[in-house]
Amino acid sequence: MPKMYLLLFSLYWAQGLPVGFMTHALPVILRSQGVSLSHIGGFGLLMAPWAMKVLWAPFVDKFGHSHWGHYRSWILPTQFLTIFILIILSFLPIQSLNQPIYLLCFFIALLCMNSVGATQDIATDGLAVTILKADQQHLGNMFQVIGSRLGFIVGGGAILWAMDWLDWQNTFLILAAIVALNTIPIWRYKESTYQNKEIDLDKEIGHKDAAIDHIRNIAQLEISIVEKFKSYLNYFFENKQMRIWFWVLCSIKITDGLTGPITKPLLVDLGLTLSQIGVYITMLGAVAALCGAGLAGFLLKKIKRNQALLLFAILKLISLTGFAWLAVMHEQSLQVSAMLIYLINALEDMTSAMLLVIILTLVMQYSRSIHAGTDFTFQVSIMACVSGVLYTVSGVIGDYLGYLNFLSYIVIIGVICLIPIYRWMINFK
Repeated sequence: MPKMYLLLFSLYWAQGLPVGFMTHALPVILRSQGVSLSHIGGFGLLMAPWAMKVLWAPFVDKFGHSHWGHYRSWILPTQFLTIFILIILSFLPIQSLNQPIYLLCFFIALLCMNSVGATQDIATDGLAVTILKADQQHLGNMFQVIGSRLGFIVGGGAILWAMDWLDWQNTFLILAAIVALNTIPIWRYKESTYQNKEIDLDKEIGHKDAAIDHIRNIAQLEISIVEKFKSYLNYFFENKQMRIWFWVLCSIKITDGLTGPITKPLLVDLGLTLSQIGVYITMLGAVAALCGAGLAGFLLKKIKRNQALLLFAILKLISLTGFAWLAVMHEQSLQVSAMLIYLINALEDMTSAMLLVIILTLVMQYSRSIHAGTDFTFQVSIMACVSGVLYTVSGVIGDYLGYLNFLSYIVIIGVICLIPIYRWMINFK
């Protein structure tokens, strides 16, 4: 059993490295070079593969090499491709990114790395759903969040810190080596035959008849693609609880999407250096997130999942008000203790990790074994799509409204987003 958790930890750590760079290091680097919030928000387009991965998730579920292991035959090639792309990135000189040709190559390489990472995520999520039993899901997702956050530490914070004393090429070569190291557990893992997995439809949240109908529909090869898609969506709209859960998925990441291009640039404008942001914001924040993931795993043994979702969402919203207060201080040109900034950021990262653990646990609960990768990916893609679209436009809104007004509106929106969670909570089964 410990080997299973180590496997998931290593996969999500490797996966978190490029995402950490994209979401934590890149906005800081761009802002420090004087890039506007609007343009920083535009870089959210690089995360499009994470929102669109549901389009090819069924192929990952359906096709795989039986000898290598169904999901393992997807994970290994994507890991190797990530290593290859990181090596290519190491040869792109950062000082030349102001030239269009280098900037284009940089964008394409990052987009390819995200596409590969999104595909690896589909396979990893599918593997996690199939190997984790119901009573192991909260621990499995705890290790998932811990692994991904550790990736954020290295891919986001360590890069900013290392750029003060380590050159660009060696930094990315080290990242490639870490991904290679995290490939060892999946290389040694022997995946059970996918086709022989036993599926107990009676236990899948009480929807036996609907699941059987869905399987029959999939078996009809002559059905149109549109009808197949409608048939698949029936799983999420066939009863009240699943419909309410769908709206939770649509609303749970709204505040994250809106604050994405705002919080890190705010810290730059408050006077923090790259090293401070890299070490005390990104890395300390990621450590706080690790603690939050562990705390969430512990609390999920003590309280019900529906109660945990509402509680963690409220805590996340409270932590977000800390950034609104920092915006007040910035607008009034008042000095803020660096330690206080670190603590506010750490609190937000900790509560975000707690919320993420329960979200992924519930996403896994609502994923059927026969469509493990697709169901998990579909739900995560809904959240990623909402967050990604809002990330792209929020930079423009932030430039127009300013930090204080925009963050104040986001807090209000966050309160409104508690309504779908409460409605789902009272209908939870």
